[in-house]
Amino acid sequence: MSAVWSHCRRLTRPSPNRHISRCERLGTLGLPWPNLYRTTEPRIGASGQKTARSSTSAAWEPRTVAQRALRAVWGLGKAPYDPGLTFKLQRRASHCPQTSHPAPSSTMASNDIGGSKDIAATDNGLHKRSIAEVERPSADLEKPTYHSERVDKEVAAYASDVRIDISPERNIELRKKIDKRVLLIMILTYFLQAIDKGTLSFSSIMGLPADTGMVDAEGFVTQKYSWLTTCIYIAILVVEYPQNYIIARVPIAKYLSFSIIAWGTVLACHAACTNFTGLVVVRTLLGIFESACQPAFIIISAMWYRREEQTARVTYWYMMNGAQQIVGGLLAYCFSLIKTGPLKSWQWLFLTYGIISVVFGVFVLWWMPDSPMRAHCFTEQEKHEMVERVRDNQTGMQNRTFKREQFIEGLKDPQVWGYALIALCTTLPTSGLGAFANIIIKNFGFTTLETQLLAMVLGFYIIIVLLSSVWLVKKTSQNLLVMLGFCIPSFVGTILLMTVPNETFSQHVGLLISYYITLSFWSAQTLALSMISRNIAGQTKKTVAVALNFIIWAAGNAIGPQVFLAWDGPRYFIAFATHLGCYSLLVIIILFLRWHLRRENKKRDELVAQGVAEAREDSTGRAWDDLTDKENLSFRYVY
Repeated sequence: MSAVWSHCRRLTRPSPNRHISRCERLGTLGLPWPNLYRTTEPRIGASGQKTARSSTSAAWEPRTVAQRALRAVWGLGKAPYDPGLTFKLQRRASHCPQTSHPAPSSTMASNDIGGSKDIAATDNGLHKRSIAEVERPSADLEKPTYHSERVDKEVAAYASDVRIDISPERNIELRKKIDKRVLLIMILTYFLQAIDKGTLSFSSIMGLPADTGMVDAEGFVTQKYSWLTTCIYIAILVVEYPQNYIIARVPIAKYLSFSIIAWGTVLACHAACTNFTGLVVVRTLLGIFESACQPAFIIISAMWYRREEQTARVTYWYMMNGAQQIVGGLLAYCFSLIKTGPLKSWQWLFLTYGIISVVFGVFVLWWMPDSPMRAHCFTEQEKHEMVERVRDNQTGMQNRTFKREQFIEGLKDPQVWGYALIALCTTLPTSGLGAFANIIIKNFGFTTLETQLLAMVLGFYIIIVLLSSVWLVKKTSQNLLVMLGFCIPSFVGTILLMTVPNETFSQHVGLLISYYITLSFWSAQTLALSMISRNIAGQTKKTVAVALNFIIWAAGNAIGPQVFLAWDGPRYFIAFATHLGCYSLLVIIILFLRWHLRRENKKRDELVAQGVAEAREDSTGRAWDDLTDKENLSFRYVY
């Protein structure tokens, strides 16, 4: 018995170097890491520092040397030797907050051999944990320190419960690799989608309405033309939530590739249409397959990029709306020169873009990874680091489990509805202005070829607006105020379009410039999309937010062309008056969201001041637990 006694005293002797050494010695001998010490709980002292307070759970914590000896002897036959024991124990201990530093900031203090042992957890000494918290039975160490039932299995395989330090240089290197594989595909995909949708506007002055029976006896375009845009968004309205449900549960890159190939095939079929009915059918199918694009990009942006990187990335692919005006206008000008052959110029336009989209869809299948965990183009180390990069987002990464409570929370959250209403107020004007862009410009007194070229200038202006908004957000960190500022030119331009006569050449030019600046509000739509990916946490809740946003987005796009009434042309006063109402509502929503998000952050800051642990602690250790922004009290909103 004396041998056992001395053996236990030697094993439990405090280490002058680091608190884990005793646990390692126990593990190396095959012991089950018995809890030989009383636990300690932190408490706030008068000075604001945390001190130790011993617990009274003596029923399971042996305090005397004899009790510890019996525990050690009893444990000898309970746990077989585990060669990986030391590694597991180190990994378990390293999850403690203090182990993000090279060494503890203070040494252990002991009252006796079996006394309470307190270890300083951080450099400033604000958190302390006891040896008892790491000396647990082996079954405990097999479990991850995060809530495993909440974490997606693929994410859990690469998400370490220990923070990995990534240097700024390494982070830039990883981001460039991600941009090459992910951002490039998003930019090109959205460009093709935008140019495919914009093809209808270009073809409107290339003979499409007349060839398919959409003009009246006087040669004016009838209301049927408006329905070709509306039917796309009615289809999106119907399938948007099912699309979001599917996107969250399938390999996202492969599904995106399928969607691109499908909509490219449908686009090419436009060339075979000879009447209004056929065009409605293919336009509806086009809307169904294109509806996967933007929701997938929101999920992809949150999966691959940090919060501070997402605004720029969303803007890069969204400004392809402007790029398609430039490239599309130039190509439409070239196609409009085709006067002979078996196909008409607008038919060549649809057929060419459709074939290009199909080929690109095959390229996406080969080039783009589904997620950091499934990226065969990256090494295992890079996968771990890419997952670690987005830990601080606290918005989760991937989770295919439907959570009813998150679904309900998403429907009740005011900010979710705020983003949806921003989508309504921005898409209702943009869809109409986009569908009727060439018709409006031509009515200012320009020829068909001049109209095609002037549409390119509109694309340059859109790109300038979007890049300027990103630059201002980066400099000021004021997303909503920047949105507000870009609404002002839209008010001015719309009022001028309604009041300035269209008689002289100088007035034609003035109306053209006024039309350009009305599209300044597009920055609000882009910044709102980036705020969804940064401010909404929890995968089910994010699915609800994205789906609701794009359902309302589709509704706005469906209504937009309908306010351009045929009998109200060519000035379309009713349409522009409706747009003024949208801008006014947009300003109100922006002001409300700013007030609401600031208030939420202030409430959480007050909880920190009151000492509420959930609001004060660093919750990045639970970044993969699929918590919503409401559940995670340490989450702070950007506004």
